[in-house]
Amino acid sequence: MNTEIRDDFAIFILSHGRADDVKTLKEMHDCGYTGKYYIIIDNEDDQQEDYIKNFGQDHVVVFDKYKKSLECETCDIPRKRNAVIYARESCFEIARQLGLNYFLELDDDYDAFSSRIEKNGTLSQVYVQQMNAIINEMLEFLEKSGATCIAFAQNGDFIGGLGSTMYKERVHRKIMNAFFCKTDRPFSFLGRMNDDVNTYLLEGSRGVLFMTVADCSLRQTVTQKSGGGLTEMYQENGTYVKSFFSVMINPSCVKVGEMGQFHKRLHHSVKWEDAVPKIIREDWRKASANKFKKS
Repeated sequence: MNTEIRDDFAIFILSHGRADDVKTLKEMHDCGYTGKYYIIIDNEDDQQEDYIKNFGQDHVVVFDKYKKSLECETCDIPRKRNAVIYARESCFEIARQLGLNYFLELDDDYDAFSSRIEKNGTLSQVYVQQMNAIINEMLEFLEKSGATCIAFAQNGDFIGGLGSTMYKERVHRKIMNAFFCKTDRPFSFLGRMNDDVNTYLLEGSRGVLFMTVADCSLRQTVTQKSGGGLTEMYQENGTYVKSFFSVMINPSCVKVGEMGQFHKRLHHSVKWEDAVPKIIREDWRKASANKFKKS
């Protein structure tokens, strides 16, 4: 098992207003990560000096938020810039400037990484201790699959245990929260809210291959209970407006409905049969596929 991280890879942790509470970096180190890392912040963050003090100048990258906002497609007209899309859209450029061929883009509020195994007829959770090896395997899969981006799963993907779709199928054609990217395979995020869902819906419908892999998952702090980040925006709008961004992006396969058993909220729902082109095994290629060609 290869436990040395390649020199042309780094993790990017996107953060705002949480200089003293970047949970993700601590957790990555606790899981055994030893490679390069950078905290990506914007020049409108009033905690910039605290980030540099806490993590060191060499580990903090500051981008021009207003300039980037002029280039991004937010799918609405409010002039507020309290959205993560501007940081996401800066990452490929930052990777090129740093001479990286690969990077893993993370938010700053992940407090656990784990894998799932079947044990005594149930789905058990095992916390990651060899993150370097997992990252190496993910990068190899990214390269060999030809995917534009692959992602870790989320804990919620395994609701239902052994019967969950994610556990049974092992991959799902979406990307959220943890993005493994190759610098020379750029793509764009869009939408002031729900940017990751909007992106895999629009680009996926065009045949771009995004995949979530079941072998490792992350746990995220409850969005509206943690300060900084996008908390203010979600408290202001809830999940209703957020979810409708994705309906606007691809109304043929997305709707908004109730989610949850006891504390219900509105959330997007994707009908995958209508969302993305299907990948067909080569075995099913028809021998007469060329019969309509002119002689």
